[in-house]
Amino acid sequence: MKAVILAAGYATRLYPVTKYYPKPLLKIGGKTMMDFIVDEINTIPEVDKIYVVTNHKMAGYFVNWHATRKDGGRITVLDDGTTEEGIRLGAIGDILYTIKKFNIDDELLVIAGDNFFTYEIKDFYDYYKKMGTDCCCVMDIPDKNRLKQLGVAELDENGKLVGMEEKPQEPKSSKAVYATYFYTKKTVGLFETYIKEGNPPDAPGNFLKWLCKREDVYAWTMTGDCYDIGTCSEYIKIRNRYSK
Repeated sequence: MKAVILAAGYATRLYPVTKYYPKPLLKIGGKTMMDFIVDEINTIPEVDKIYVVTNHKMAGYFVNWHATRKDGGRITVLDDGTTEEGIRLGAIGDILYTIKKFNIDDELLVIAGDNFFTYEIKDFYDYYKKMGTDCCCVMDIPDKNRLKQLGVAELDENGKLVGMEEKPQEPKSSKAVYATYFYTKKTVGLFETYIKEGNPPDAPGNFLKWLCKREDVYAWTMTGDCYDIGTCSEYIKIRNRYSK
């Protein structure tokens, strides 16, 4: 299994903090979000390579971060060549770029590099192996107003994904999808099909919505929290909450 960490966004909502510094390398509890993510990925023995895909503007920061990791030999930092928001490849475009660059023909873990979470990713992996299908990660959120700002999954009685909607005005469930996914080897080949069909290359949830109409996708409900930190005030709040 290979892992792709998406770190090529420009985090414009967090300006000025992230105008000249990458959001995934911001610290919480004295540790960067990237370090949290990689340490969690390392709990899955089957992952033998981790690819961190970033943009040209921030690539140097990730190269420096990479040099601090004792496990750096299994981590590769990939520069997608973009320099500004308007010409970025998009999350799905970056996944495909990584797949083609390294000829990935294996199971794949895809995770956003700018989310901070408290669940154990090994638990999600165990669910994926049990189901034997593509899997997404969801959190139960009873607050309808909060759901309106997120991607919301529509599930059947067995937890199978039957639909997904980004920022719905009338959410069809209380299950919000967060950007952590396990994909089978077969599905890895479908990223190119998705892009060739002219589908939007940004927001990894768009691929999930397309995929669930073609393949079985099941949802694992996390037992912890996950935060997509979008503003400076939110970052300060989360940093203070998890200061230890």
